[in-house]
Formats: sequence, C-alpha cells, structure tokens
Amino acid sequence: MTPTTVADWLAHCERMHPVSMDLSLERTVRVKQRLGLAFRVPVITVAGTNGKGSTCAMLESIALAAGWRVGTYQKPELVNFEERCRVGGQAVTGDALLPHFAAVEAARGEITLTKFEFTTLAIAHLLAHEPLDLVILEVGLGGRYDAVNAFDTDCAIITSIDLDHMEYLGPDRESIGREKAQVMRAGKPAIVSDPLPPQSVVAHAQAIGADLWLVGRDFNHSGDRQQWAWSGRGRRYSGMAYPALRGANQLLNAAGALAAFEALRDRLPVPAQAVRQGLATVELPGRFQIVPGQPTLVLDVAHNPHSVAALALNLDQMGFYPRTHAVFGAMADKDLIGLMGRIAPLVDAWYCTDLPAGRAAPAARLASLARTLRPAGHVSEHVSPSAALTAALAAADPADRILIFGSFLTVGGVLRQGLPRLAAKHAV
Repeated sequence: MTPTTVADWLAHCERMHPVSMDLSLERTVRVKQRLGLAFRVPVITVAGTNGKGSTCAMLESIALAAGWRVGTYQKPELVNFEERCRVGGQAVTGDALLPHFAAVEAARGEITLTKFEFTTLAIAHLLAHEPLDLVILEVGLGGRYDAVNAFDTDCAIITSIDLDHMEYLGPDRESIGREKAQVMRAGKPAIVSDPLPPQSVVAHAQAIGADLWLVGRDFNHSGDRQQWAWSGRGRRYSGMAYPALRGANQLLNAAGALAAFEALRDRLPVPAQAVRQGLATVELPGRFQIVPGQPTLVLDVAHNPHSVAALALNLDQMGFYPRTHAVFGAMADKDLIGLMGRIAPLVDAWYCTDLPAGRAAPAARLASLARTLRPAGHVSEHVSPSAALTAALAAADPADRILIFGSFLTVGGVLRQGLPRLAAKHAV
C-alpha cells in the first residue's frame, strides 16, 4: 500500500535499508539520475561541525530581504519533519511533500535507500520543481558521502571543524576536514569560515582548483560592543548591528555568509540594506535561544565539546544568576564526559533525561557522569525532556535560569507543545 502521510513515508524509509547509516553516494546518485534531478539556479552548500544551521539561516534571511525566492534544506528538525524544507522562509506542508516521496519511490526501483538518502532526494525533488532563485543545502554528516554531496554546488561554505562523528569521519581535525572538504567543486568558490582550518581543507581546495576564500586572508570582520564591520575582496560593510542570533561565534558564521554572497554577486546581487535587514531579523530556534521569564530559559542544541564550550562562554556572559539548572539528553556515541565537563562548572543541578531514540544515552548513564563531575550537586533522572523541565521548574527560584541543551531531541522535546513561558512557583 502506498503511504499517504509523511509519517507513513518516514516509517517506510526506516524499514527499507538494513542499516540507518550506510556511507556511500552511489545509491543517491543513481536515483537522482533516474529522476533527472538538477537545480537550475545557484546552489550554496554548507558543511562543517558547528555553525551550519546558523549560516544557512543567515544566508536565507539575507537573500529573502533582497527579494530572492529561496529554498532551504536544513536538518535535523526540532519537532516536525517538515521543518527540514523551507520555501520562502516557511516550512512546507506535509501534503506538499507527498508527491515527491512518491516520485523517489517510483524512481528507485530495486535500489534500497537509507532514510536520510530517501528524504534528501524527496526534498531536493520538491525544491527543483519550485520557482526559486537560490537553493541552500545543509550537509548532514561529513561531506564526501553525505547525500547532499550528490548535488553540485555553486558555492561551498565550510564552517568550524571540530571532533564529532569520529567513528565515521576520522580521529582528528585533519581527517574530519578532509571529509568535509569534498563538498568543494573545481573552479567554484569555497568559503572557509573556520579561523584555523585543518591543512587538509586548504590542500584539497588547492588540489582541485577551487576558488578558496579564507577568513583572515580573503575576508575579515571586526567589531566593538555596539557594531561590527566586514570586508571582502571587493566590498566592505561597516557600522552594522550585530546579528539577531546570539552567541560568540555568530560573527564568524555571518562573515562566511557575506563572503558567499560576494563570491556569487554576479549571479545573485544583494544590496547592503538587505544584508543589514537579513542579519537583524534572522531567526533560528534552539541556537542559544533565550526565552525571558521567571526563571530565564535557555535553549541550545550544543551536543559536542566544541559547541558546548561556546555555549559555556555565552552563558558566562549573560550576567549573574543564583543557580543554573540543566536539562540534558544526548546520544550515547558523543564524547559525554568531554561535553558535560566543559559546562559542569556553571551547572548547579542536573536533570538528565531519556530520549526517544535507540542511539540515546540512558538518563541513568548521564546522571552517573553528572554525579562524578559534581558530587555535591543535585542530579536526577527523567523519562522525557518535558518531565525534566517540570522538575527543574519546581526546584528553581524566579531569579535562576534553566538551560535545556544537548541533542535536538532534548530541545525539541520541550518545544512540542510550543515555546515554554516559565513562571516559577515563587514568582509573585
């Protein structure tokens, strides 16, 4: 029976391939060719360990402010699968996706696809049939074998590179950088916004003849407490307000996005006012998202040591809070001690949660690690992120803050009923 809902299609995809992750481009490329799938507008591909989502959001917001019609593929979702595909800045509907799932199913024939491969092709098929001016594709894992790399790019962006998914990508930054660099294309701009990129990234760009843009050499940014400036090979912006996305690393992401637009200016001109408006209005839930209330709520999908270190810096710059309560859930294959240890000095109470995924670390394991890191602090275990948040709220005073971080499933778990607005029991 042909699936009739997005949920049915996703379940079908789960059953199709014997493993959830099978690193290869061959299957995706073959089905793409059968579909005759190609983009006829500029494509920007964004790879990296951290900062991909923010970079995609800034690219999208600036291009929309310039009046361009934009299609974006970004993942994973926080709540609903449809969040992965946006057209004109809005998530597509499930009904809009259905014929594109069916098209991939008809084209694949005997080829078994992983869930990620199948859904990437379905979303790409939708975007290819929309009247767009720009397509933005976020790479999932790595670059070389990621399904997104089946599509040629007109401009590749590589954000910060750090240790994550090491069982698939390699044991160090050089190995991981080599995998991510495969999204570059010969003769096309390759923007590297990592200020200290692995040599493997630079070497690959040079080997294939990509037009390499390095931060500090081909583009730069500077700023003070009130404003910031950017300069590239032939353009300069000064006196800009800071991006609406909070966090210490957002200028690096913004700088990379502006370099991409300069590199594509002949095909996709963007006026200075669109840059200012796009950065001022950009939104991306779950990235150092601060929700005012009593207590203050902070949402962040930081789930590796590098992103958690940035989160810790951002938290430290927020000001004084008597206590910080942390709701935390993560996948078992992460460097749990590394990422929990980075933020443990700022956490007074841990609320560890189970997550609805086979790869998730049990709350009991997280709690055991938390007790090791902070023997005298409060540590508890919960069946879901929402249950953990309820417990944290019951223990918090109005002047405290509650941090929800880790996996997308952790943050998404508290957003399912909408954005929480907290009111501690002690508040008047």
